[in-house]
Amino acid sequence: MPKNSFSHVNTWVFDLDNTLYPPAARLFDQIEVRMTRYVMQALDVDEARANYLRKHYWHEYGTTLAGLMREHDVDPTPYLVDVHDISLDHLVADPMLATHIRALPGRSIVYTNGSAPYAERVIEARGLSGVFDAVYGVEHAGFRPKPEAEAFEMIFSKDGLDPQKAAMFEDDARNLQAPHLMGMSTVHVAPTAIHENHIHHHTDDLGAFLARLC
Repeated sequence: MPKNSFSHVNTWVFDLDNTLYPPAARLFDQIEVRMTRYVMQALDVDEARANYLRKHYWHEYGTTLAGLMREHDVDPTPYLVDVHDISLDHLVADPMLATHIRALPGRSIVYTNGSAPYAERVIEARGLSGVFDAVYGVEHAGFRPKPEAEAFEMIFSKDGLDPQKAAMFEDDARNLQAPHLMGMSTVHVAPTAIHENHIHHHTDDLGAFLARLC
């Protein structure tokens, strides 16, 4: 990976879950349990049906919340509070990751399909407080989720960043399609590489990847 591939970048956009912490932390195991329970209560369905809908809406709309809003008019605010009420006790601080992000030229921001308050909790647990210039949650995109292009456009407009001078780090490969089309450099952060035109780089170690850019 040539360092000069990122020489034009002045804004670094990081997803949160399974990007700023390793998938082995398995925070989403907790979140998915709470999502299923919320669907059961909100729609008055059994666990099997709720689990199916949770997965179906994620595939169809980008997030379970988006499907619940569009098909059932579910209020997003209490949902986001409930499903993100999880334990972060097993997350550990990563001072080297903090050092590498701070060393990047320009601005660094977080953009997640979760809520901003949840993102701030994760950032603090990872020892990354004060590292980022801004943190954007799904609420800042009017609850429109990645991978919708309109969601990215809303966030990037709020932030004032130029996509052609920005890089996106994301574990969900489909969420890199819109950034690629907007002219961003894209980095897939995941254990297994996916070879698609909209993925420019891959890493299974975010800290090591960033270290090579500084």
